[in-house]
Amino acid sequence: MPGKEERRLRIGVLGCGQIAQAAHFESCRKARNADLYAVCDRAPDLLGRMAAVHQPAVAYDDFGAMLADPDVDAVIVAVADQFHVPMAIEALRAGKPVLVEKPMAVAVEEAEQLAAASRASGLTVQVGTMKRFDPGIAFARRFIREEMGEIVALEAWYCDSSRRYAMTDSTQPLIETSLHALRPAGDPKADRRRYYLLGHGSHLVDMAIFLCGEIGAVRARQRHAAGSWTWFIETEFASGALGHLNLTIPAHMDWHEGFTVYGAMGSAAAKIHNPWYFKSAEVECFSERDGQFRRVLGEDAHFYRLQLEGFADTILHGAPMAGASAEDGLAATRVLTAISRSVDTGAWERPSDMTGAI
Repeated sequence: MPGKEERRLRIGVLGCGQIAQAAHFESCRKARNADLYAVCDRAPDLLGRMAAVHQPAVAYDDFGAMLADPDVDAVIVAVADQFHVPMAIEALRAGKPVLVEKPMAVAVEEAEQLAAASRASGLTVQVGTMKRFDPGIAFARRFIREEMGEIVALEAWYCDSSRRYAMTDSTQPLIETSLHALRPAGDPKADRRRYYLLGHGSHLVDMAIFLCGEIGAVRARQRHAAGSWTWFIETEFASGALGHLNLTIPAHMDWHEGFTVYGAMGSAAAKIHNPWYFKSAEVECFSERDGQFRRVLGEDAHFYRLQLEGFADTILHGAPMAGASAEDGLAATRVLTAISRSVDTGAWERPSDMTGAI
């Protein structure tokens, strides 16, 4: 790993659950420009175990107390989806920049609240759609922006594997749990259609926006069969480009994710790997200008660490934000809501018209 820089962002992580254990604690400890300064969780047993393993400077069982600590420079919100917005807004009110896990919000109105709070505070809010930091995907976006000319169309697919837990259990650390963990009311996972659209669809939609810009309208169909949930989504981008998105959870095959972007002066095609392999997407970009394909190795592909380093660079050095902003998170929330609405109505739906929960 690269050495630590002299000036580093002191991070407080809210939540000691699965995503913090699998991604954020390690990222803070490995990042060249950040440190794991504090951890916070309401479950005392889980908090104690994570503090013992990762050895932050301080551990808190109260979020307000962590926010009051002047040595906490910024906060990662890594709790249940339903808590993302209120916890992020609380951090902003305390003067702390926020990296909030995806999906940013579970309803349009609360996404609007966080976007407004971000604008009013002037503080950095970044959404944890970490695939923007996949070196292959970032390479493709640069090619699309700089060399491909007008975007004609996008095909993108996100098909989680029926064998994904056999895969991820082999690569992730053993996840510690607690009976005392704070959970949302009811069981958010009981409504699989909504749960999968939020948890997995947020990646697919953000990818489409990242590559091709604003989505102006969607028309979606959805089917539940053979243990799988599938959405086929037609998209019209504000630029005039057309798109087709396929979200299938799970597909009875290997992990299957990727995209092809067709443009006036070339194309960009990607095979994206299970993110827990920390392997860069295999991307080929073809240019009509010289009749050649271009590829990048992407040898450093710890997406979660790279996203944290980008977050820290923005705060410490004023670097342009490479990740998804609160406005991007709001746009994705509107698109996901429009997809859900279109499944019910069978009609084209405009994200800009959306209100209510996904």
